[in-house]
This record gives sequence, C-alpha cells and structure tokens, in this order.
Amino acid sequence: MTLFSILSPQELLLAMAIAFAAGWIKGMVGFAMPMVMVSGLNSFLPPGLTLAGLILPTLVTNGLQALRGGGTAAIASIRRFRVFLIVGGLFLLLSAQLVTLVPGSVFLLLIGGFVSVFALLQVLGFRMALNRPSNVVEAVVGGVAGFVGGMSGVWGPPTVTYLTALNTPKTEQIRIQGVIYGLGAVLLLVAHLGSGILRAETLPFSAALILPAMAGMWVGVKLQDRIDQASFRKATLFVLLVAGLNLLRRGLVG
Repeated sequence: MTLFSILSPQELLLAMAIAFAAGWIKGMVGFAMPMVMVSGLNSFLPPGLTLAGLILPTLVTNGLQALRGGGTAAIASIRRFRVFLIVGGLFLLLSAQLVTLVPGSVFLLLIGGFVSVFALLQVLGFRMALNRPSNVVEAVVGGVAGFVGGMSGVWGPPTVTYLTALNTPKTEQIRIQGVIYGLGAVLLLVAHLGSGILRAETLPFSAALILPAMAGMWVGVKLQDRIDQASFRKATLFVLLVAGLNLLRRGLVG
C-alpha cells in the first residue's frame, strides 16, 4: 500500500500547503492547527483521512511548543493544570471510541456557540475574566475540550477560552497550550490507533505533513516574538472567533 493509493500527488501537495498554513497560525498564537487542517483537508478528503492527517503534525509541533521554554517550565505547567489534563484526557479517550458511532454535530454547535460569543464579547470590549484559577471550572472546560477533541481532533478553542479569561501572559500561555495540546495529541494518537483511524494506510500521509507544519510554525514563531501582549491578545481573540464560527459551520453543515 503506497501513499498515492489513497490520494493523488496534487492532493498531497495541497495537504502540505494546508499544513504549512496551519503551522504558521499556530506559531503566531499557539493554537488552531487542528482547526485549520480539519477545515482545509476536509474540503477534499474524507473525514477519517483528514483526522488521521493531523495527528502526527499536531503531536510534533505541540512537543516543540511545550519545550520551547525548557523542560522545567513545561513540568511546572503540567502541575499547574493537572486537573484540566487529567479530566480532559479521560474524556478524550472516551469520545475517541465513539467517533464512528455518535455524530459530533451537537457538541460542535454547543462549543462553537460558546467560544464565538466569548470571543466576540472580548473583541467588543466586554471583559469576561476569572480572578484566579478554579478547579471546578478547569475540570468542566477540560472535560468539554477532551470530549470534543476526541471526536473531532479540535480541542483548542475551549482551552484558549479558559486561558484568555485568566489573562495569562503571552509566553506562559503559549507554553501551557503546547503542554496541554501535546499531551492531548499523545492521547489522540493512542486513541485512534485503537479506533482504526490511524493505521498502516493512513500513517504515511500523517507523517508527510510533519515537515511543512514545522516550517510554517517556524515562520509564525518569528512573528509572535515581535508582538506585545496586547497585540497577542487581539490576535488570539480573532483566531478564537474564527475557530468558534468554524465549529458552528461544521456543526450545521458537517
């Protein structure tokens, strides 16, 4: 079984271009790679192959993002957000096994609506903020992010919504996102090895998208280093709003 037995050379080149664009956006704001890849790849590839394609690039780029500040900082982030990681991980593993049985449109509509409203209010100047971390809120957000992530491969918007509400500093937010998404990507890999989404036929396709995703992320990081906290927040909210609207679109039209 060769790579071109499941897609044409033209489709592979287009997929690599989409991976580069997804990496570029991720490098700038620290998230949205699955959203961009799912939206782009799903326009010409079947859902199962789309989900398989994003798994390895997501795993590698999130690992690089999590470790950019060093291993000690990454471990500190794991400890700080352990409730989110544990609850989110459990729900991700659960929902990944339901991906072929349960339509995810309802969950996409719910989370897309919440994220869109949150981001829009923030853009318009209405501040929705948490004065300090809350284990209850963190567990709820982690559970929602994990459940939606296991079914769709997209768990960034709920995570960023929570971090933005905490007004997390840029460097720390980027690192925390990398840690959360990186561990989520490991679980997604394991879960979909079990579900059959990632298998001998689809693994080469996912591997082929790693390098363009890394190249795009390198370009995005260079831009991210040049923007201040206020500009970073605006860029994050803009991408978050697009992400929320895209989730609504997917929930409505599939």
